[in-house]
Amino acid sequence: MAKHADSHAPKHPYHLVNPSPWPMAISFALLFLTGGGVLTMHNVNHGGVVLFLGLVSTLGVAYAWWRDVIREGIHDKAHNETVKTGLRYGMLLFIVSEIMFFAAFFWAFFWASLDPFLPLDGVWPAVKDGIWPPASITTLDAWDLPLINTLILLLSGTTVTWAHHALLAGNRNDEVKTALLITVLLGLSFTGLQALEYSHATFAFKDGIYPSTFYMATGFHGFHVIVGTIFLAVALIRAHRGTLTPKGHLGFEFAAWYWHFVDAVWLFLFVCVYWWGS
Repeated sequence: MAKHADSHAPKHPYHLVNPSPWPMAISFALLFLTGGGVLTMHNVNHGGVVLFLGLVSTLGVAYAWWRDVIREGIHDKAHNETVKTGLRYGMLLFIVSEIMFFAAFFWAFFWASLDPFLPLDGVWPAVKDGIWPPASITTLDAWDLPLINTLILLLSGTTVTWAHHALLAGNRNDEVKTALLITVLLGLSFTGLQALEYSHATFAFKDGIYPSTFYMATGFHGFHVIVGTIFLAVALIRAHRGTLTPKGHLGFEFAAWYWHFVDAVWLFLFVCVYWWGS
């Protein structure tokens, strides 16, 4: 009987997931999200409703999908070392794809700043040949709120590392929770200060090439900070529930990777866009 049972056991170390509705569900949720965004930008009736439904659906499906992944690792014990290695490669490739996003934004910024000219004559008349930033733009002071936000993110990088090392050391759950809480609060502080910074900006997104590249790069980074803060908040909840262990904390490990990536991008933004670019 035992031999018969063993004959049906998998002969490989990989995790073959059960059929799941979430890949199809997230596809439709993202369709509503992006479609609603386009409708809203074009002032189509009920575009905001479609955008809101898409956002709620995306968040709901993401929660359910990641919940299942956590259950597979904790309850089903499906995340052996081979599976963990595959997941790490997946997260690494995801971060590389995010780097490509920012590479495009930096490319646009440097393309416009190193050789200023009128790429769309009559559309952005405020741009003057050979002048950067454009003459009509009053840039933000890099040594004001941007510097404070730089210090906040650098500090948050140390606190998330503190939490990770405390977890690896074992029997230091209070340190893990304290360090993660501080990191989440620092992430929220960054977002609040960036919103305050935007409220003091004298230029809008449509005011030219400088505002469009500035808001795309810094705003997309701000979105990543919000995602990273949520990522770390989930790790904090799991720490309170006792589901993070020195040998089982892939979710927190990925959150830490993501947060360090966000920190590194901000340093480039601060130096290139806020300081040099202004």
